[in-house]
Amino acid sequence: MDLPLRIEHLRSSTCSVIVDVSFGIPVILHWGAPVDEADVLPEALQTADVQPFGSPDSTMRIPVVPLHGEGFTGRPGLQGHRRGGRHWAPRFRYVDHRYDYEQGNAETEQVLIAQARDDIAELVISTRLTLDNDGVLTVQVTLTNDGDSPYMVDAFSASLMIPESAVDLGVYAGRWVREFQLHRFVWPYGAWTSENRSGRTSHEHPPYVWAMSSHAGEWQGEVWGVHLAWSGNHVLYAETLPTGQRYIQAGELFQPGEICVDPGESLTTPVVIGVYSSHGLTPASWGYHRIARRQSPRQQLGRQQLGGQQSRPRPVHINTWEAVYFNHDFDRLRQLADTAASVGIERFVLDDGWFGGRRHDRAGLGDWFVSADVYPQGLQPLIDHVTALGMEFGIWVEPEMVNPDSDLYRQHPSWALTTPGYEPILGRHQLVLDLTHHEAWQHIFERLNTLLAEHQISYVKWDMNRPHIQASNAQGKAATHGQTLAVYALFDALRGHHPHVEFESCASGGGRIDHEILRRVERVWTSDSNDALERQLIQRGASMLIPAEVMGSHIGPPRAHTSHRQHTLSFRGVTALFGHLGVEWDITTADDRDRQHLAHLIGVHQQYRYLLHHGDTVRFDTFEHTAGAAVAHGVYAPDRCEALISYSQLQTPQGSGPSRLRLPDLIADQDYVVSYVPLAPEGHPAHNGPNRLGPALHQPAWIQASLDGTPWRVSGAVLGAIGLPVPVLWPESAVLVHLSSS
Repeated sequence: MDLPLRIEHLRSSTCSVIVDVSFGIPVILHWGAPVDEADVLPEALQTADVQPFGSPDSTMRIPVVPLHGEGFTGRPGLQGHRRGGRHWAPRFRYVDHRYDYEQGNAETEQVLIAQARDDIAELVISTRLTLDNDGVLTVQVTLTNDGDSPYMVDAFSASLMIPESAVDLGVYAGRWVREFQLHRFVWPYGAWTSENRSGRTSHEHPPYVWAMSSHAGEWQGEVWGVHLAWSGNHVLYAETLPTGQRYIQAGELFQPGEICVDPGESLTTPVVIGVYSSHGLTPASWGYHRIARRQSPRQQLGRQQLGGQQSRPRPVHINTWEAVYFNHDFDRLRQLADTAASVGIERFVLDDGWFGGRRHDRAGLGDWFVSADVYPQGLQPLIDHVTALGMEFGIWVEPEMVNPDSDLYRQHPSWALTTPGYEPILGRHQLVLDLTHHEAWQHIFERLNTLLAEHQISYVKWDMNRPHIQASNAQGKAATHGQTLAVYALFDALRGHHPHVEFESCASGGGRIDHEILRRVERVWTSDSNDALERQLIQRGASMLIPAEVMGSHIGPPRAHTSHRQHTLSFRGVTALFGHLGVEWDITTADDRDRQHLAHLIGVHQQYRYLLHHGDTVRFDTFEHTAGAAVAHGVYAPDRCEALISYSQLQTPQGSGPSRLRLPDLIADQDYVVSYVPLAPEGHPAHNGPNRLGPALHQPAWIQASLDGTPWRVSGAVLGAIGLPVPVLWPESAVLVHLSSS
């Protein structure tokens, strides 16, 4: 028997979330454009009930946790059982619902909590839905075992109902050095699913998906984004039911027997983050950026504890990896630091090779002691040299891993995540260290805590270079879930002892980038590829989820380590500009002209750093004859009085003539001064304008006006409707544009 609707309406300026809580587990009836007619909602939404001919006598609704026991024919949100297979298909009923004004900030977010219970199965489900003022929806569900026997859980996920107008899916796929590749296709009849068992967020199947109307682009059409904030195994599932209803389900993927909820205990899903926009992907992605900024460690720790560090500029890095690899010669590192300081670099990060017997990648992981062979006087002389130059000192670690050829493993072979009786499969000559083992966790914490306490280290690059394979704890039970929580606990404990130290998440590049790890780190390493051409698309995809200030982006050497492709310094620089800038190149081998050029690029980044790291990231659709051949992106100031835009030519376009770049969402009646930003210093051959394929008439007038010192003005309305003329460029080159209302 259907119950009368109990409607709750969560509102923001950009979207409405309307839910029916009459079943205890909320049913999302509308997630989309703002709705004001609250007094007519029950009558208007009653028609949403679906009961096809020949179906069971129950209304086909899709709650946040859909259940087989309720007649749902799709993938159940909860799958589990008690001993003997009992209570495998529970059916819950309404208990209560309320708004949580204590946990939520009434001025910035609405928090709705609904509770449901199955008296027969003795299970309780509590659902928490939050909508903030930026229109970001978060969903988290807790299962509590009120019985007297364990409840084995095979799956526990949250589902978001998506309107039928979302006919396309956009999903991310990739691999090492080619992360964040967006693939768009028609949402198929039936189900699309993506499963990740790597033990980390993964390069191949990161937990993000977009649902889109057919004409949606960066600035038009309705889009819904769904992200599972979790750094371990996960499953994404998007289904079109025979009724035409659509939903996206996201949750942790459990290995067989991994999760058991004991009597009186609870299991909570990772947070599912949803963003919506009626104006395309770019405005929708701002929701992800804003919640990441609010939940960042700097924000959570607060201004007072950090003494103003929260809002300080993000230092430009040099990372030693591609400069020296494992060759940690003190004189060479000191020369690298001298050169780095001379070009304006602000933080020196010592990468792999400083500890134990780590002279190559086959030994030493787990032995977190400064190598007496390489640093007979310890790290302090190098740290003193770096800090005397005015730079901060950072260091690389990989705490979750152990080499079989290490003192730690020889002393404690049972501390590895392996399955007893089987020969373990190595990855990069290493195993995963079992941090669910209390003594192993405590040992790693003490070593890292000592390292940070005894040295003036302001930054830690935290790597994770292999997936979980047959990852069992000492009892032989699957342990990825527990390992993920233990990693979080290790971050949190070190943060508690060293609040001024910043952390970077790296997992062979972009293998662990999600919003739960972003609560613990100030930066992510987007990809091990410093190839500027590959990076253009990698960073474009990543920018849909993370803000620029956490996206590590480095200027690599002239020949890319991962592809052997060569690029000009201008192109490498403008590509790395739109993130947290770094350098990964043996700049001691660069000539004076290249060093001056690099210093200029670093200066450009520092000049616009506040805008880059506090503004709204924007991406632009390019016209048909340049689509795929050119990409354009940038950042707008929140008040839209300033902007910095990059237009990059990736390959020769279909058409040979110049194009225009439309810049939406500027102030229509505001005049902007359009300026060309040189990517090389004055006197350098690349200073006087970008490279051109055609004659001088292909160079837009605003570039020449900038070079002549003559302001070139145009209104925001013209920039949005007609567009900015862009030059015809050589492939793998770019132009940088600055807009100012003053």
